[in-house]
Amino acid sequence: MPLRELPRRTSRRTPRREGAGRDPESEAAAASDGDASSAAGAASASAGDAASVEEGAPPILAHLADRLRLRRKELALTLRELAELAGVSERFLVLLESGRANVSVVRLDDIGRALGTSAAALLSEGDLAAAGEAPRAGAAGEGGRGARGDVGRALVALLGLRGAGKTTIGGRAAARLGVPFLELDGLVAARAGMSLAALFEIHGNAYYRRLEREELARLAEERAHGILAAGGGLVTDPATFGLLRRCAVTVWLRAKPEDHWRRVVEQGDARPMANRADAMKELRALFQARRALYEQADFVVDTSSLGLARSVDRVVKIAREADRRNATRSP
Repeated sequence: MPLRELPRRTSRRTPRREGAGRDPESEAAAASDGDASSAAGAASASAGDAASVEEGAPPILAHLADRLRLRRKELALTLRELAELAGVSERFLVLLESGRANVSVVRLDDIGRALGTSAAALLSEGDLAAAGEAPRAGAAGEGGRGARGDVGRALVALLGLRGAGKTTIGGRAAARLGVPFLELDGLVAARAGMSLAALFEIHGNAYYRRLEREELARLAEERAHGILAAGGGLVTDPATFGLLRRCAVTVWLRAKPEDHWRRVVEQGDARPMANRADAMKELRALFQARRALYEQADFVVDTSSLGLARSVDRVVKIAREADRRNATRSP
């Protein structure tokens, strides 16, 4: 049974390669956080996680604490990194993530923007990744699922197989740029009103691809900007891939098959190897089958050579250059 990736200009151009010849760096090691297990350790929690929600915390603060911690971990941000991005202290974040800080609306808005989302999304029950909001301007798209593009701001789409680092690198880059981070799979799930697993089980791949194309068309029409993590199989649909290349700057996050495998497993996902004796062989075949499609991207960032931090730097640089080009063409 072939390995299928889980959902998570027609002219061919030679992509610019980023990071060739650099020393490997472990993405998982760079993204890992330590633990700060008590309030007494809050002041030294620069590389750690906040304590769990304190018993007896007001329900709204407990809900906010859980949502904040979830979003921070989705983006693989340490407390120190989030504190720097949001302009708050690490101690305040520790208190906030344990349900002991009564945060102001203005301060919560700063933290939401640093996480590529909004204060409203952090307080709601909806999808955090799909509720990204532009930190400086731009009304949210229909249902809060995206941000209308500011004049001169580009949409940068990250391509690659599972384990390429699209969520981790994309989330960190968006936070540094102060722009929304969107995951196309999350937008599809929101549109369908069900999880991707349920969508595939009930409706199948063709229905998923149709919703994927419709959501991308919506983003293109609204001139959405920010960092977009595209599904790994999007490149296999010529119409959808063509649309993506017209409305976004595309970046292939390239990695060795072994690194794809390691990163997925280190995230605690054993599904790639479940009941498949030749799973690694199938992964290599999938990589080779899609390689020519991924190579049509505008840029290639070699994450196996660059590692996490430098890969984020490259994506940030690509996005800023794209913004400058767009600004010079804007009336």
